Amino acid sequence: MPGGDMAKPLLGRRNMESNPDLTPAVGRTIGILGSGDFARSLATRLVYSGFQVVVGSRNPKRCAGLFPSAAEVTAQVDVAKKTDVIFVAVFREHYSTLCDLTDVLAGKILVDVSNNTEINHHKESNAEYLASLFPACTVVKGFNVISAWTLQSGPRDGNKQVLICCDNQEAKRIVAEIAQVMGFTPVDMGSLSSACEIENIPLRLLPAWKIPVFLALGLFLCFYTYNFIRQVLHPYIWEQKNKFYKIPVEVVNSTLPCVAYVMLSLVYLPGVLAASFQLHYGTKYRRFPDWLDQWLQHRKQIGLLSFFCAALHALYSLCLPMRRSHRYQLINAAIKQVMEKKTDAWIEEEVWRMEIYVSLGIMALGLLSLLAITSLPSIANSLNWREFSFIQSTVGFIALVVSTLHTLTFGWTRAFDENQYKFYLPPSYTLTLLVPCTVILAKIFFRLPCIHGRLRRIRNGWEKGSCGPTQTMPHIVEERLLTRVSGGLEELHPATEDAITWLDD
Repeated sequence: MPGGDMAKPLLGRRNMESNPDLTPAVGRTIGILGSGDFARSLATRLVYSGFQVVVGSRNPKRCAGLFPSAAEVTAQVDVAKKTDVIFVAVFREHYSTLCDLTDVLAGKILVDVSNNTEINHHKESNAEYLASLFPACTVVKGFNVISAWTLQSGPRDGNKQVLICCDNQEAKRIVAEIAQVMGFTPVDMGSLSSACEIENIPLRLLPAWKIPVFLALGLFLCFYTYNFIRQVLHPYIWEQKNKFYKIPVEVVNSTLPCVAYVMLSLVYLPGVLAASFQLHYGTKYRRFPDWLDQWLQHRKQIGLLSFFCAALHALYSLCLPMRRSHRYQLINAAIKQVMEKKTDAWIEEEVWRMEIYVSLGIMALGLLSLLAITSLPSIANSLNWREFSFIQSTVGFIALVVSTLHTLTFGWTRAFDENQYKFYLPPSYTLTLLVPCTVILAKIFFRLPCIHGRLRRIRNGWEKGSCGPTQTMPHIVEERLLTRVSGGLEELHPATEDAITWLDD
């Protein structure tokens, strides 16, 4: 197999010498039962990490050429005899073919790397089923969230975490050491009963994105229908004009900024609700309702979808002059101007409005780009907390204000023109202003000295009815899980603390 990065150990000699606990793991003989894609990638990574590898196959001669030359490919029974730690890289339905090795495998550590084809496909996890077949063995669940591609290219190009669970602490420690030497980060998930949850992780399709995506799609459908009625259906019914050509581009381009603007305001609205919640109860130690907690945890995804819609709006706007319909409209306007003997169609107010409108739009998109980039883990990890909070909080709120000015400039005085109300429906941009303006006004309200001072005392541990801040140990520990949002505090779940961004102070 080709070398390249694969031939370079992920932990150099200096790293191993600085961590003596990893030294016993290096040079250990590791067994692998199976000869599939994952087994081949696993064997390659183990070899280049300094391990001796013995691969067990039902047809060793046929599979020998698929593995690194340093790996020994032999019969399955030989693997069981030569190694104490064995990776079981076979499907669940083939576990029964290993029952002939029950006596030889007694006392061995079996690392189950399998996954199911469906979530909760079986009543018990694959690891628990393997443990029931081999009660004399110690079964460890691990490496199932690592793909064959990640093993081949190294953890620098994929997920670095290896989730491990087992009922035996010593076996769990040994597998964790092996994962560390391979360059991965082992994560202790507890007892073997956690295997079912670990096996479900690779089968979930973007679990943190489902609610934000459905929210964005729902807003898009609502605004698209609204704009279709105003821009296409109204001219067709009242003026007998065919405007259906606007459906693919113009109506979409009118809808995308509405979705982006509302989604951006929904990033900061839960911070306002959280601050109101704490002001009402006079404490930061009361848990938020589940719906608000879920909303707070999905702000990063909502913000990124807002940036996505804004970027699409910019691209659609750039493509507007390229349309054939736009060219025909320009020719018709020129002919009309000639027929009316007009020598100058310049309107100073419209020129200034469009110049300001486009400038504010570019600024808003630039600020959203900065927020999106700094939400990436690789960028966020290079910033300290003050820098990250400033960008996601202060700069984010500035982006909301600039987007509001962009929308107001687009509307200008047309919001007061009765001809703009088709079917007595107001322009869509007037509807989008409701939530953002509420957030901005709430932010101003929370910055009033009397309100800001009360929120500051609550942040410092003051509670309604108490004479001073509560400084008991549980409260101090809980305070470390709280992050400021919109002048209030947001309670973070420890498992999702790294994923929650777009903070609003």
